[in-house]
This record gives sequence, structure tokens and C-alpha cells, in this order.
Amino acid sequence: MSVEQRRAMIVAAALPLIAEHGAAVTTSQIARAAGIGEATVFRAFKDKDELLDACVAEAVGVDHVLRELASVPLDQSLTTRLTEAAEALCAHMERMGTVVRSLYATGNRRERPHPPEPRAGEAPPEDARTRSFLAMQDALVELIEPDREALRLSPERVAAAFLGLLFSRLPSPAGPAHGPLATEELVSVLLHGTLTDPRST
Repeated sequence: MSVEQRRAMIVAAALPLIAEHGAAVTTSQIARAAGIGEATVFRAFKDKDELLDACVAEAVGVDHVLRELASVPLDQSLTTRLTEAAEALCAHMERMGTVVRSLYATGNRRERPHPPEPRAGEAPPEDARTRSFLAMQDALVELIEPDREALRLSPERVAAAFLGLLFSRLPSPAGPAHGPLATEELVSVLLHGTLTDPRST
């Protein structure tokens, strides 16, 4: 097993523990979950902070969800494709939020390094968040593209609207009855609006 594979295996074992215990998780707990000795953890990571940083990077990274989006069959209906995409993206955001909130709540509030400022005349570099958003949007465009002719907007605009709806699914203080849209409701609003008869307006 290469060093990168070992690091990935340790991070995968650590993520559920971090979601449960936050920064209070011990490297001993992580080692037991990974089925390795604690010394092996420190051969893969120089210290616990580096391991926690790697876990945050994995939680906020989009590689896993991009693979899920790429695996959605294009011969399904657009409604089914977008519902599966919404479920994958919601699961990704939930995992990301759980890990980050748990670490923050237990005192892991270290500043991550910011990219250097661009020199005069240079365009500012895309940050990781922008790159992730664009990668997800591109993956959605591929899912929507087969139905381009049936849409009033371009697949690019539909993908942007889809992500906008998805990222606005905030819990309501009024309780579950007024909670965020279910994935099926979100896709229905995106594709058909909220009027029972669009001609009524």
C-alpha cells in the first residue's frame, strides 16, 4: 500500500469519528477504526493537526460526488437524473457540514492558509470553492444536456438554477412542516414551477 493509499484509508476511518467526536477524537481511536497501530498513523501524518486538515479537505472535496454524478445513467428521465443528482449533492453537503461543524464546535478553529494576492495586472486565481462549484455545475450540465431541446433555458442556466435551489435548502425555524424542500419537490419546482397551470397567470 502506497503512502497516499494509507493516508486515504486513515482519513476514511477518521471521518465518522470526527463527525461524532470532533477535534476530541484521539489518534488511538482512529487507528483502531482503521485496523492499524497508532504508530502507523504518525508515519502517514506528522501530527494530529495534519490528519484533521486532511479530513476537512476530504469532507469539502467534490471528487466523490463528481463520481456519483458521472455514474447517473443518461437514459433515465430528466426528472430521475436530477433527483439522483440532488440526493448525491445533499448527502455531500450534509457530510461536509457535519464534519466542519463538529470540528468547530470542539475547538478546531485553526486558520487555513489563504492563496497569495495576484500581482498587478494578473487576474485573481480561482479559489477552491469556486473550482468545486464549477466542477459540480459542469457535471450537472452533462446530465441535463440530452434534454436541451425540451428546455426553455440552456443546460448551463438550468444547472445554475438547480444548484441555487439546492444550496438554499436551509432548515426552517418554524419546524419540520416548513422544512427544506425534499429532493423530489426541488426537482419538480425546477422543471415545472409552482403553478398547477402555468397558463393561469
